[in-house]
Amino acid sequence: MTSLELVQQYYQYFNEKNWNGMLSLLHPEVRHESNQGDVRIGIENFTKFLQKMDECYDENLTDMVFFTEPSDQRIAAEFTVNGIYKKADEDLPPAHNQTYILPAASFLGITDGKISRVTTYYNLPLWIELVSKS
Repeated sequence: MTSLELVQQYYQYFNEKNWNGMLSLLHPEVRHESNQGDVRIGIENFTKFLQKMDECYDENLTDMVFFTEPSDQRIAAEFTVNGIYKKADEDLPPAHNQTYILPAASFLGITDGKISRVTTYYNLPLWIELVSKS
């Protein structure tokens, strides 16, 4: 499986809510850098993040575009997040099933045929504005 195919499978599992499938594609020492907050290292910490996300959000990614580079060690993905905010997440606005559509991007690193880094960016102030209007 090429690095591009690996990342495409990762996002297919995301859209299927197949968390175990996603986790199976990660390097044991995966580095997860979310838009806001602390860096998480390791599958155990990534698993806790996925559980929190599943509890608070219902998201599906569309309009996916992937970019590769010649060494096949880094992949970038641009996409649209189509979501429902189900449960309040820490210091964020109250949740009552607000919907949102938000552009986002991720940068992924590949080591030994596994995803070793996931860095995701989106416009948090825009997301707050979208869920606060609903």
